Parts: sequence; C-alpha cells; structure tokens
Amino acid sequence: MSLLRYSTLVLLVAAATLAAVGLVVPAAAPASRAAILFGAVLAILNTLAAHALASWSESRSTQAFFGAVLGGMVGRMGLMLAAVVLGVLLLDLPRLPLVVSLLSYYTLFLAMELTVQHRHTRRPAETR
Repeated sequence: MSLLRYSTLVLLVAAATLAAVGLVVPAAAPASRAAILFGAVLAILNTLAAHALASWSESRSTQAFFGAVLGGMVGRMGLMLAAVVLGVLLLDLPRLPLVVSLLSYYTLFLAMELTVQHRHTRRPAETR
C-alpha cells in the first residue's frame, strides 16, 4: 500500500475515533482533550514513519531493510519518549489521558500496519 493511501486510512481512522471519544467524553477538561489529541498525533506520526521506512526499504538489500526497520524503531522510540516527556513536563498535559490515548492508538495502528504488511507480502511479486 502506498504511503498516501496508508496515510489517508490512518487519518480517517484517527478522525473517526477521536470524534467518537468526543461524543463519549464531552465533558472532559480541555487539558485532558489536549492530552488525548497529543497522544493520537504522536501515534499517527509514529505509524506513518514506520510505514515509510518499511516501504522505502522493501526493494533494498536485507541489510538495508533491517537497518531501516530496526534502526528506525530505535529512533522512533527515542523521539516518542522525548515527545511524551515534553508533553508532560513542558506542556503540563495530564499523564493518564496522554498515556491511554498514546497506547490505544499505538496498538490500533500497529495492528493496521501488520495487516497491511501481511497482505502486501502475500501477493505475488509480479502484481506489486
């Protein structure tokens, strides 16, 4: 799946789920809503970076593939940690809504990414 199609899918899922959260928790404090949105945006950026790295490395050597995927994972983990620390310490976002949002979206997008990658690798090579 192209990065554009995957990005569109991720953004549609995020928009729909954020709208649902807004309906379920309409009376949440503005800081909690900001933390939920911050966590969702972090997870979106993380999954798009992961998909971009996997797509980029697909036609390259095994060493380049593992370097991009594993090196990218370490880099993304570091950036995510820094962003969460920034959100909690500098932006003073509530911890619980931030962590619940980030982990929920991370899990959802990881399942989507694995499904997309699995379907992509099952197809015959000549149709890619």
